[in-house]
Amino acid sequence: MPGAILVSDWILARFGEALRRAAPGRPLAVLRGPGLEGDPGAVEVAFFSGDLFPERARDLARVLHQAPGLRWFHSFAAGVDHPWFQGFLARGVRVTTSSGASTVPIAQTVMLYVLALSRDLPGWLAAQAARRWSPREIEDLSGRLLAVAGLGPIGLEVARLAAAFGMRVVGFRRAPRGDEPCETRRLADLDALLPEVDWLVLALPLADETRHLLDARRLALLPPRARVVNVGRGALVDEAALAAALEEGRLGGAALDVFEVEPLPPESPLWSLPNVIVTPHSSGTNPGNHLRAAEIFLDNLARYERGEPLRNEVKAGTVP
Repeated sequence: MPGAILVSDWILARFGEALRRAAPGRPLAVLRGPGLEGDPGAVEVAFFSGDLFPERARDLARVLHQAPGLRWFHSFAAGVDHPWFQGFLARGVRVTTSSGASTVPIAQTVMLYVLALSRDLPGWLAAQAARRWSPREIEDLSGRLLAVAGLGPIGLEVARLAAAFGMRVVGFRRAPRGDEPCETRRLADLDALLPEVDWLVLALPLADETRHLLDARRLALLPPRARVVNVGRGALVDEAALAAALEEGRLGGAALDVFEVEPLPPESPLWSLPNVIVTPHSSGTNPGNHLRAAEIFLDNLARYERGEPLRNEVKAGTVP
């Protein structure tokens, strides 16, 4: 008998027929509340859907701990650097993600940050709160250099949107492929461009080679006018070094949606710096994300049944 597919009750209610079409003959194991309807020992495929996070993630983990036959695990999230995900890879379980499901809202939020900082929106809002008339000049984005580190789906969409604003875009990835929509260089060559950068967008996953990619040394290479946007992982940035550069006027500003510790501790100086925008890891929060993630899983499920390559399969240490 073929192994079971583990899904949540939310997914079953919305995609039950699609699941059966993609994998006819496979039984379903359904996570209802904290309990499982089915045999964990029969689970071969598991879908960690967005409706399970964060409240029911422990329930899923408990079931998968009892699933020795697990062969493939699909996550709604793009980032799988957490040790829990790495544990599946260590067990020989294939891991795939729904990378791309939140691409459009995140990239649009990046441009919101760029527009807001280029026009000192935080300063305007502070003046409004104080009922103070405070005219100021705004910065033209046309011709400014935006470097985007990481050309996965999010980085590629940021590059497209920034180019539409007339910005010069240079992308960085481990190895350029030649089909990118913008000038693209090796990630190892990032230092050479930093002294020219107006905007540095980080859209990388976390790996050994990207941890604290933006450290005190690289921050010192950026010109004082430069702004940093991080929508990748918090640990891409040395936050203490970043805060010091901002406080000392060695950096023009930052917009941060991800942090080394989340929630961002109240004592962090990043909360109160006037040239910093802090958002609570929600740059891509959108009602359609769960549905798009499920559609990627269903496509992969059909591929799995046919023995075809899976979309967004995780290879240890890869950086787009």
